[in-house]
Amino acid sequence: MLGRLLEILGVYKVYEKWLWRQIKDKAMPYHIAVILDGNRRWAKRKGFPPWFGHRKGAEKVKEFLKWCLNLNIKIVTLYVLSTENLKREPNELNHLFNIIENYLEEALDDDIFDKYQIRFKAIGSLHLLPEEIRDLISKLEKRTKSYNRYFLNVAIAYGGRAEIIEAVKRIIRDVERGLISLDSLDEGTFEKYLFTAHLPKPSPDLIIRTSGEERLSNFLLWQSAYSELCFLEVYWPEFRKIDLWRAIRIYQKRNRRFGR
Repeated sequence: MLGRLLEILGVYKVYEKWLWRQIKDKAMPYHIAVILDGNRRWAKRKGFPPWFGHRKGAEKVKEFLKWCLNLNIKIVTLYVLSTENLKREPNELNHLFNIIENYLEEALDDDIFDKYQIRFKAIGSLHLLPEEIRDLISKLEKRTKSYNRYFLNVAIAYGGRAEIIEAVKRIIRDVERGLISLDSLDEGTFEKYLFTAHLPKPSPDLIIRTSGEERLSNFLLWQSAYSELCFLEVYWPEFRKIDLWRAIRIYQKRNRRFGR
């Protein structure tokens, strides 16, 4: 109610202009990752079933991507579904899978990927997903494979520990085949075996988590070693452009020394 009143009075517009002046001439993050948290809690607070929160969250993703494109953010990685999420009630999962399927179908018909030359990539244990979703992911990945101006990564059925274990298994197999040697194994080589190997910059500059929770929850454990973390007390369906700008302002104010 208060937020709506402030919006009517034009306070948000004034704040938005003031905030933009603070960030527009400073370095923008190259790679932003977001933990999309709070969909179910938002729905519960509104008196809706959990799946409705997921649907509103999917709508927010489209809006968020446009904000990032306008800022020339080159890479966006979204934590959509964790391996732990797959243990939820079957009814909720079915609704969630339907929402994801609809989103992917719409994405296949959306010219935004062609207009901005966005490469789409799903990262995670995709074999755990329904076949219909895997097929749609494959179609969208193939359609955008040649693009490299922008990158949209969707972490789905994803777990950071599982990603590292899978990378180790693949390295062991390649060592046994004589494709690489143990002596040549370093951080750069290891990163080539991660789900994010296709990215020009796998490590996010900024990781945003909504809903007020302050943890990574098994997200990009290797890649986040030097990421700036920003935890915002807003549920994902209510995330606004000024929330993104606030997070970028926090990022810009930090002195990134990388241990030096």
